Amino acid sequence: MLVVLFELLPLLLVLAVVLGVAMIVRDSRPQPVRPRPIEPEEMAAVQRTIEEDITVFGEDLQRLDTEVSGALLDEGARADYQRALDAYDAAKKSSEHIEVPTDARHVAEILDEGRYAIACVSARVSDQPPPARRPACFFDPRHGQSVATVTWAPPGGTPRDVPVCNLDAERVRAGADPAIRHVMVGPRRMPYYQAGPAFAPMTFGYFGGFGVLSTLFAGTALGSAIGDPGQLGDGAPPDGNPPG
Repeated sequence: MLVVLFELLPLLLVLAVVLGVAMIVRDSRPQPVRPRPIEPEEMAAVQRTIEEDITVFGEDLQRLDTEVSGALLDEGARADYQRALDAYDAAKKSSEHIEVPTDARHVAEILDEGRYAIACVSARVSDQPPPARRPACFFDPRHGQSVATVTWAPPGGTPRDVPVCNLDAERVRAGADPAIRHVMVGPRRMPYYQAGPAFAPMTFGYFGGFGVLSTLFAGTALGSAIGDPGQLGDGAPPDGNPPG
């Protein structure tokens, strides 16, 4: 028996060393950081923001109705107009079921598509081709699809190129402040991109399909949340590119 144990001793020593190294490697691995829980006041702020976005989109539809009143719409314009109307109805229905921040992502995607449809109708009525698909205005997605790109930096941050609507492009180029979307989180009013992780899914809904998230929101409160796909829902990659 002693002879057998003596013969097995080298093997036992090797196994002990392997197990020890494995435990050391396991303990030295960085542990995943769990996202902090979303506070009720943050969730309320997201719901309120989405409701405001839907209201503004409805007002945009009313203006479009006035714009095309009396105009003879071709088949393409009628299809785009119906697409915008359908988006409004779908956004309202989806907003009734927002319970967690990731639910807001789908509503934002619907609104973004609806605003593009409005831009297409306006172009067709003016005898112009439908515009190329672009991200929403960075400063306030309610401004609709962007038409230009300008260089801008948040206070204390680094400059970056951001997509903007026509009015905000003029403001930035003139050295004036853009019309930035502010949201209320509890008693605090702040730019939406400084409002924290609860707003990450909604922001992804507006900008995630264009591969610009990491650039646009670098150095903001949304930046780290957008960089974590788990915060966005549905396994979405941080820059909106299809999972490979």
